[in-house]
This record gives sequence, C-alpha cells and structure tokens, in this order.
Amino acid sequence: MTVDWKGVFPAVTTQVAEDLSLDLSATQNVVDALIRDGVTGLIALGTVGENNSLEFEEKVRVLEAIVEVTAGRVPVVTGVSEYDTRRAIRYAQAAETAGADGLMLLPPMVYVPKPHELAAHFRGVGESVGLPIMLYNNPPAYRTVITPEVMAMVADVKTIVAVKESAPDTRRFTDFKNAFGERYVLFAGLDDVALEGLWLGARGWVSGLTNAFPKESVALVDAVDRGDHAKAVEIYRWFMPLLHLDAEHDLVQSIKLAEQVMGRGSERVLPPRLPLIGERRAEVIAMVEKAAATRPDLSLTN
Repeated sequence: MTVDWKGVFPAVTTQVAEDLSLDLSATQNVVDALIRDGVTGLIALGTVGENNSLEFEEKVRVLEAIVEVTAGRVPVVTGVSEYDTRRAIRYAQAAETAGADGLMLLPPMVYVPKPHELAAHFRGVGESVGLPIMLYNNPPAYRTVITPEVMAMVADVKTIVAVKESAPDTRRFTDFKNAFGERYVLFAGLDDVALEGLWLGARGWVSGLTNAFPKESVALVDAVDRGDHAKAVEIYRWFMPLLHLDAEHDLVQSIKLAEQVMGRGSERVLPPRLPLIGERRAEVIAMVEKAAATRPDLSLTN
C-alpha cells in the first residue's frame, strides 16, 4: 500500500520466547493490538525492534509475520540497519519482496562516514529498490549526523522522501524546512521532543512509548492536527516522564518492560541487552503504573 507519511508510527517490539527464540505469534499479537488502538503505521525492526540483534534470516521472518498480520490495514515500514551498503541493499531488496511498504534507512553501523560516503550509502540503497524511504537521523545513538549537505546530495533520489529527526536539537526541523521546503516529509523521532517537532513542521511521530500507551499517542497527534494546543500540552505533560525513557541508553528494555506492565508484551530482550534489574526496574514500573492511574481524559479528542 502507499505510505501516507503522517500520524503515529510506533517502533514495534520484536517479541522473543523464554529460550530467546523468535516469538512470531506474540509479535503479531502486539502489532494487531496497536493497529486496533488506532496507530497510523508501523516501524518494524527499528531500534526498539532490536534490529541489530537479529540475523538476516530472522529479520525477514519477523517482517513477513508483521506484514501478514497487518494485512494492509496500515503501512509497514521496516528499519534497514546494517554495517555496510551491500548488506543494506540486500535487506532492503528482501524487505521489498516480503511486502514492506517503505524503509527507514539508518546510516552504516559502527563506521562513521564522511558526508559524501553517507550520501553514497543512502543513494546506493535508494536506487536499489522502488520503496519510499525515510532516512533516520540520530546522532546521539549512531554518532553520524545527516546534515543538510547530505540531504542536498541525495535530493535527486526519488525514493528518498522523508527524514526521521531524532536529534535533541529541535532547531533542525526549521533548518530543514528553510533549506528544502516540502522536498522531504519530516517525522519527529525522539519521544521527549515530539510535540516540539510536530509544532515545527513534522507531519508524524515515530514513537517508542506508543507501544505502551497507543491511544494517548494518537490523541496527542490528533490534538496537534486540529489545533487543540491545550489538549496536546495536557497529554504531553502527563506523558513526559515516560517519554524521557526513549532518550536513555536502556530504552529498549524500558519500553519492553512498559509493554509488559500494560499487558501488551514481554520484557524479554536479546543479548547483549538484559532485562532491567534492581532500582531501575522498580523505577520504570512505578512510572508506568503512575501513568496508567492518571491517564488524561480523551473523550473530547475523538
């Protein structure tokens, strides 16, 4: 299906069994519940989906399972997070065959490329498939910055249509708009500056904590879309303690634990990650339980 780049696209979790094998049925249940709760699209195998902890064949199996259960109800965009361009092209082409509707393309892992090398990586993948691509900028996590210079170098690549902006500096939304106008669709990608990004021109939000509270996430974006500043701020302030988790090093464990507390998934993660323990685990559980007990009134947002 065509990707309408707007709304809420949760970065869905990859569920695993007790022996750490893939639990495709549980993954499908998580995805189905999110769709039923009103999300606009899905990001499969992003950071929260533990992309880089999976083998190539496992990634394809997870993607196929998500495409199957989604059944065309919302677009499925899959992360492309690889060490080099050849591997990225291989997975991008496999994702197209598996039925993905779009790609979220990350810079190469480990190696920090120069601007012309980064542009060549994006171009190589973009010219190898027919799917629309959202580039993913997250300098704190991946040490690589997608600068306006890089975006200018790939402006002629027709498959590259959007940018997920996960830098904490929200000035980048305005800089991109000033530099490129409507050439690229912008998405907010860091949960605890999502509202600022939406106000500054982002058309959608790729979110981690939506996995635990999808209805509130959808209501937040809906409030922005209809110009209801007060409701957007109310939801955002309620949500903020949890949204801060998305900016922490243990975001995957925290989001999966939040899912578990809300009865939506399991906290099990793939090594080298391990489930949260001790004070940190208790802290996250308390935050989620408090949020669940103090949910904002969404009756006026429908």
